[in-house]
Amino acid sequence: MILSTVVYKTKTADAQNIYTHLNACKDNFIPALDKTVDIAAYSKKIAENCTTFEAWINNNLAGLIAAYFNDPENTAGFITNVSILKIYTGKGLASALLKNCISYGIENKFKEINLEVYDKNEGAIRLYKKFDFYQSATKNNLLILKKIL
Repeated sequence: MILSTVVYKTKTADAQNIYTHLNACKDNFIPALDKTVDIAAYSKKIAENCTTFEAWINNNLAGLIAAYFNDPENTAGFITNVSILKIYTGKGLASALLKNCISYGIENKFKEINLEVYDKNEGAIRLYKKFDFYQSATKNNLLILKKIL
């Protein structure tokens, strides 16, 4: 599959785009996303409060990272979502989006980015470690990962 048709954008997806994407990706999460959040409410919250890093293929939201970069005095960003449509996993979309997210944090003078990931989500943990996120704490079966910018 050639991914030269990927268009990367920032903060263009609306709540409906995000809802459609997350609903299609819900079973890629560990545990499934709809078991931990109300996807419609979560989509609205992301659209209203997050900076979104998006990969669009044929006008469909194929990949999404949503991060809170709304507390510049705290200087810490927080990634709340990383999701890729199943048919595009392993094609480099998540890495490209994570690079965009990290660059955004640096450009906007943030000092670190944090995230939480379930300890059984080995694929996601590998991705984050590739980008020098390290475990700073644990909470139940969640790993708290941090990247210093």
